[in-house]
Amino acid sequence: MRPSPRERLLEAAATLFHRYGVGIGVEALCKAAGVSKRSMYQLFESKNELLAACLKERASLYLATLLPATDDGRSSRERILHVFAQVESQAGAPEFYGCPYLAAQIELKDQRHPASRVAHQVKANLTAFLRAEAEQGGASDPDLLARQLSLVFDGAGTRAGIGADTLTGLVAPTVTTLLDAAGVR
Repeated sequence: MRPSPRERLLEAAATLFHRYGVGIGVEALCKAAGVSKRSMYQLFESKNELLAACLKERASLYLATLLPATDDGRSSRERILHVFAQVESQAGAPEFYGCPYLAAQIELKDQRHPASRVAHQVKANLTAFLRAEAEQGGASDPDLLARQLSLVFDGAGTRAGIGADTLTGLVAPTVTTLLDAAGVR
C-alpha cells in the first residue's frame, strides 16, 4: 500500500531537511514526495509547519535509538554510556549529519519558530534523561553533569556530522572522565 501524501511529505521532509537544511524549497519537497504544492498546503499551513510536524513525529524514534530501555537493569553509569555509544555508532554511517534537532535550532535561530520549539523540547528531554540518571547514580551535582554531558553530546555529533572528527576512542573516555569527576556509579 502506498503511503498517504502526508506520510510522503513527512518522509521527504525528514530526508531533505536533514541532508540539505531547512532552507530546502517547497518545490523540491513536493517533488521528492510526489505531492502537489496545493496538496502540501492543504495538509500543512506552511513549510514551517511541515518541518515542525516532521521533527515532532520523529522525536520518539530518535530518542528510542539513543536511550536504553527503561529498567534494563544496568547502572546509571552504563545507561549514560549507552547514549554515547549509540551516537558513536550512528556517527559511523555515511549519511550521518549530526543531531537533526540541534541542526534545526541552529539554522532557524528563532526560538519561537514552531520547529525550533519542537527541537528544544527533544533536546530538553535528552538532558532530563541524563540528569535523572546522574542523580540516580549519585552525581555530586546532577544538573551540572547533565549540562556537561549534553554539551559533549551536541559537540560530538556536530563534529562527526561535519566530518571534522571521528568519535571512536574519543567520546567514551571523555564521558567517563565526567562521570568519574561527578562520582557517578
